[in-house]
Amino acid sequence: MYADQATIRKILTESGDTWAVVGLSSNQARAAYGVAAVLQRFGKRIVPVHPKAETVHGEQGYPSLDAVPFPVDVVDVFVNSDLAGPVADEAVSIGAKAVWFQLGVVDEEAYDRTRAAGLDMVMDRCPAIEIPRLG
Repeated sequence: MYADQATIRKILTESGDTWAVVGLSSNQARAAYGVAAVLQRFGKRIVPVHPKAETVHGEQGYPSLDAVPFPVDVVDVFVNSDLAGPVADEAVSIGAKAVWFQLGVVDEEAYDRTRAAGLDMVMDRCPAIEIPRLG
């Protein structure tokens, strides 16, 4: 509904390899930690974005998207749905090419705004599930 296979494939294969993972911390029990590891295995550079700005999976963390000092291609969002819209807006403002809302993260207005701004977007899906299917 919020992502056709063509958009999923495009984001995973054409949008670029620098993925900011918003909500990623060193907490190994959180889904973001495992998903980031899968993205790394598939050749993506992950950028942890979390208020704690922790280093995760060997990558320097940053407290916010606008604090990342280099271009980000895709913003993968692991925050509650009520917080996700502002993250999508920030992704647009930093010039990301795509936004990916994780499983359970749904904000239809943010989806519409992000698409209207020209970015590709997937909502309520997991890249760690989708990327192995590309094979």
